Amino acid sequence: MSTRMTVVFHDDELYTNLKVEAVRRRRTASEIIAEAVTEWLESREDASLAPVIKAARAEYQAKGGRPWGEVRQEINQAISKRNGKR
Repeated sequence: MSTRMTVVFHDDELYTNLKVEAVRRRRTASEIIAEAVTEWLESREDASLAPVIKAARAEYQAKGGRPWGEVRQEINQAISKRNGKR
């Protein structure tokens, strides 16, 4: 699907820099803009996860927890025991 949109640059220098970068990268300006918008949207998504991560860390500190390496070792041992019984 291809949808058109007009982008108005109120900064001539920004527009010129975009065009120069497009030539330098051998890409179209629209590809660069699409990439920039995608990265911006992903960063917004990551930022929305920050409070969730902070809460999970606080819960881990309050309730305690185990390091991943320890858990992974326990899982691997359980898998080895299970496979050894077969």
